Amino acid sequence: MRQVLLLSLLLMFVFPGQNSTTSPEGSSLTVLSFKWYRSHQTVEPLDETTTVPPVRAVIPANKNFERNVRANAPAGARDPNDDTIDGRSAALEKSVQDSRAAQTKPVDGYAYRVKVQNRSSKAIEIVFFEYQFIDPSTPANMARRQFLCGVNMKPDKEKELQAFSISGPSDVVSVGSLAKKSLFQEKAVINRVEYADGSIWQRKDWNFSEIRLTYARAVATPWASEMCRSL
Repeated sequence: MRQVLLLSLLLMFVFPGQNSTTSPEGSSLTVLSFKWYRSHQTVEPLDETTTVPPVRAVIPANKNFERNVRANAPAGARDPNDDTIDGRSAALEKSVQDSRAAQTKPVDGYAYRVKVQNRSSKAIEIVFFEYQFIDPSTPANMARRQFLCGVNMKPDKEKELQAFSISGPSDVVSVGSLAKKSLFQEKAVINRVEYADGSIWQRKDWNFSEIRLTYARAVATPWASEMCRSL
């Protein structure tokens, strides 16, 4: 499914309006609830290379009789293959690869959760949504956190969109006031919905060109287990 999503996303970036129809009616994807909270995410390094161990040399210890004897050896007995040139080379290569491997580390940020329901008769594949933080005293002062999600929602089904971002509502209120959520208003908005049949619904006051660059960055690397990516 991830491969299909990535191909669909790339095609949309190259040909954003080709072979699709846009519905002028309201979105059939309804927001049921939404929330955000402080969180952290562990970033896994990409495994871009695969080390293939060398073929072991044929030594006497690998012949049938000696191999059967070794199978009955006590636990912890040293494997004779480890003392061969190939065995020592493999051990050395593993040490080098381990020293070069990027280490995982948690990244502090914010989790965004939006529960939605597909009230159409068509399956949904891709969703663009945003989480808004609005200053009640100055409504024009609004922070928008936008996300791209790959979903597989069948008709009349519900799903919680799960997103992570290093950006929170700090553009609206001070970081020290984040615990007092009454200082700002929150709203989750669906910007665009792409259906499995190729049709598209898009919010009339939302423009895809606004996120074109961040969209390109979001689809530039393979998707792992995440559902949504920040735009």
